[in-house]
Amino acid sequence: MTTTSIPKRIGDILSLIKQSVSGPPQDFTQGSISKAVFLLAVPMILEMMMESVFAVVDIYFVGRLGNAAVATVGLTESVLTLVYSVAIGLSMAATATVARRVGEKNPEEASKAGMQSILIGLAFTVLISLAGMIFADDVLRLMGGTDKVIAEGTSYTRIIFGGSAAVMLLFLINGIFRGAGDAAMAMKSLWIANICNIILCPMLINGWGPFPQMGLIGAAVATTTGRSVGVLYQCFHLFRGNGVLHIKKKHFVPDFTVIKSLLNIAWTGTLQFLIGSASWIVLAMIIAKFKDDSIVAGYQVSIRILLFFLLPAWGLSNAAATLVGQNLGAQQPARAEKSVWQTAKYNAIFMALVTVLFYLFATPIVNFINKDPAAEKIAISALGIVSMGYVFYGVGMVMVSAFNGAGDTKTPTYINLVGFWALQIPLAYLLAMVLGLGPKGVFIAIVTAESFITLIAIVLFMRGKWKTVNV
Repeated sequence: MTTTSIPKRIGDILSLIKQSVSGPPQDFTQGSISKAVFLLAVPMILEMMMESVFAVVDIYFVGRLGNAAVATVGLTESVLTLVYSVAIGLSMAATATVARRVGEKNPEEASKAGMQSILIGLAFTVLISLAGMIFADDVLRLMGGTDKVIAEGTSYTRIIFGGSAAVMLLFLINGIFRGAGDAAMAMKSLWIANICNIILCPMLINGWGPFPQMGLIGAAVATTTGRSVGVLYQCFHLFRGNGVLHIKKKHFVPDFTVIKSLLNIAWTGTLQFLIGSASWIVLAMIIAKFKDDSIVAGYQVSIRILLFFLLPAWGLSNAAATLVGQNLGAQQPARAEKSVWQTAKYNAIFMALVTVLFYLFATPIVNFINKDPAAEKIAISALGIVSMGYVFYGVGMVMVSAFNGAGDTKTPTYINLVGFWALQIPLAYLLAMVLGLGPKGVFIAIVTAESFITLIAIVLFMRGKWKTVNV
């Protein structure tokens, strides 16, 4: 590469970045695959990076309130993954269906599918919100929370569950935008939600300015408010109809044919994520069996840090779902497959860099979030062990996204069932409780199961049955 070509190369990259974060929805069924991955991946990575910041901000400020507060947030989030499971399952269905219709050049049906998925999501959140608000203390008790955690955290849990509609819609509508190829809009909505949370969290927890000091309750109010603002921004742009999608009044009428099609994808998508999420709940319960808030806090801190770096990789992997959906809709399965391998390569490189980062800077990263020596020791141990499989996780995420983008949510569901419930949970209990390895046993089980899941996903992807799924 000549000296004069370097500035041009940099200029081209900056131009692509600008296009990816501010440009209109794209047609990814033609042109350079590398460019398509880049245009989708940049806003998706930035979207998930902000979600990562969201999680770390919460644990940073809550960590100043003590280990019981950190344990409350961790245990509540563990159960809230039930909401995330349905939201992500519906999001998978919305992305796959909208992307397929966009690939077929049928924006009217794409818009209808998006609105029908929102109707399904709203119906579910009414039930989960009421249950969570009424049984908040029982939720913490069931998860193994100590008496102190239950006493201090019930109000937090009640508020978080009361605002679960915001969680549902934030994930779901972003899935609709991504299916339409408008990853930039999905990114912007999450940034707005999380910036609001970052601003409100210290104000409401510590009582800055006109706000009273609310402690842990302030964290719940800040989180719920931030997410709700993000949803309002999403709805404004979704219903304004300036992009590929244009939601009209007639789309609000339930269409049970479309709803049935969405549910056929969503229920296995929900089960897929629920299987994984429920396994993490069981792991949290195994950790809670040690009856030591410092161990629970250390585990929760490590999970937040791991997610901080996993979520951008998840964002990159989401590019595969859109590319697969649109290209299958355009009758180009070979291009869809090539897009997946290209995305997997980029994700593996990113995760390799993160692994090196953890080995070099695990201690200062953990110390920044939690300064309790006992909790810090547990968190550092978790980072060192779990990150050993990060490259595998990166590739596995892309494979799973590819299946989901094709509307084949069943295959990843079966993979998760075997990997998490037949391998991860029994192995975690055996190593931690029976063989006496303690929390390290749980961390070893995590890296073992995730690596196994990736290998199985690659084998099944190469068989190519996902190319024949009808949506």
